[in-house]
Order: sequence, then structure tokens, then C-alpha cells
Amino acid sequence: MKKKKLWKKIVMGLFSVLLIINIIAGFFFYDLAIERNVKDFLVGNADLEVSAEAMDVFLAGDWRDWSAQQSFELWEMESYDGLNLKGYYLEAEEPTNNTVVFAHGYLGRANDMSLFGEYYYEELGYNMFTADLRGHGQSEGDYIGFGWHDRLDYVDWVEKIIEELGSDTEIILHGVSMGAATVLMASGEDLPENVKAIVADSPYTGVQELFSYQLHRMFHLPEFPIIPTTGLVTNMKAGYTLKEASALKQVRKAEIPILYIHGNKDTFVPTVMAEKLYENTKSDAEIIIFEEASHGESFVVEREAYKENLSLFLNKYIQ
Repeated sequence: MKKKKLWKKIVMGLFSVLLIINIIAGFFFYDLAIERNVKDFLVGNADLEVSAEAMDVFLAGDWRDWSAQQSFELWEMESYDGLNLKGYYLEAEEPTNNTVVFAHGYLGRANDMSLFGEYYYEELGYNMFTADLRGHGQSEGDYIGFGWHDRLDYVDWVEKIIEELGSDTEIILHGVSMGAATVLMASGEDLPENVKAIVADSPYTGVQELFSYQLHRMFHLPEFPIIPTTGLVTNMKAGYTLKEASALKQVRKAEIPILYIHGNKDTFVPTVMAEKLYENTKSDAEIIIFEEASHGESFVVEREAYKENLSLFLNKYIQ
């Protein structure tokens, strides 16, 4: 009897220790990935390595000079939960009803999307709007939404753009990485008919799937029980769960045409995620896989092919 009681105490003790460790891990990974702070853990990540050519363009490309020379108009908006969000609008040189609305990636900021904006503005003649997502840049927010709460912010930005530019405005949503997930998550919402198409470059299927993949790849840890616990912490501190933040569920409701773009050498967000999204999209959809591109670098390493395919897609839906 004494031995049974002893073993019971040992088992309960071990369970308590493991439970405490799991709770600590949940808070640790929330702070690591979701809370707004410096993200040193991505420094030196081999999955984010890009070619020397791409790095030169990202860090010191002509697009940065172009962006610095433009007179962006600052727009502000209060989110549904009271955050002050910042957006930046650039009117086309010639009058047009066409406007591209950009969503940047994780730890990025609005200006990053000038890499694509220069093409839309200079060659396609579009108006350009780009925003700092919540928890990024000049926008308020003490956590990163990974697209889930941001999707509602983008619905509101679209409404504001229509209010400012007129009811005949035709809108393209174009996002990269987390920004791609953002516009895909928005695709399942009640968007105005003004939104004619969506471009999703390097998207993930959902936050839980992405975290599970990265947890194994970066830390060699299993999904259970860390991911469910991190989801509980995220819900407590940021108001959403990792499981509910799903682009996959949203595109199954989409009515707007979607172009998926991904690099076949992407190991940060695996290519199979874009393929799965494409296969589950309710609306008209196309997918382009660039064989030599890593995460988010298709526009740089396959620039002409990217522009050609993008223009062919847009011409189907924009007047």
C-alpha cells in the first residue's frame, strides 16, 4: 500500500512538473513569436536565407529610392478594438479607378511593399495604398495578429478607400507572407464588390499549421502539448487562438478570384501550403510556382515572369 501511494505521489509530481513546464513554454512561445518586441530568434535562420542578388534588391534596390521620392498621404483609422492604425496612400499620376492595397509580411512595415508598388504605380498606372499592420511600424498594437485580426482591419481599410476614392473604385489586394495570409483571411469576409481580385504571395494555410511546422523545424519539438497551450495563452493575451486563425477555412468561403504565388525553394513557409490553399479555394483561382525562388523572393529572382503572369491575371478582372 505504501509503495502504491509513493508511486502515485511520484506520478502526480511528474505530471505537475510537466504541466508547469508546458505552461511556461506556452508563455515563452507567445512572447517569442506574437508579443510585439524584438525578434532576435529569426537572425541567422537558414530558411530565410535568400540569394545575394535578392538580398541586394531587398536592402538597397532602386525601389527604395523610388519610394522615398513619392509623396505618400498619411491616412489614419481606428480599428474595431480601438487601435490607431496608419496607412499610406499614393495617387496615380493619371486619373484611374484602379487601386492596389498591399499587406506586408511578419516584422515588416508598409514601405516594404513599395518593392511591388513601383510596378503597379509606374507600369500599370494604379493608385497605391499600403498600411502598417497592427503591431508593426507606426500602427498601434502590442501583439502580432498573423492576419487574423488584421483581416478585419483590411475590410475597414477597403471601406475607407471606397469612401475616399468613390464607389467606382476597383481594388486589388496584394499580400506577401503574413500579408498574403491577411488578404486570404479577408477573402472569407463580406468584402465589397469593389474588390476584384487577390494576389497571395508565399501564404500559409493557418497559424497553427505554421507554428507546428516551425516548432518542429526550428526547435525539434512536438506540436502537442505546446501548440494548444500557446493557443490558450494567445487567446488570453491577444484575443484569438492559433487554430481559428485559418486562411484555409476562409478561402473555402471566398467569392473573389485569387492568384497564388510561391517559391519552390521556400522552406520557411513550405510550398505545399500554397498548393493546399489553391485546391481548397471556392472562387476562381490560379497558382504559379517559381522553381528557383525562396520565401517571398519570387518577384526578385523571376521578375519578368512574375510581372507577366500578374498582368495576365489582373487583366481578367480589372477594367
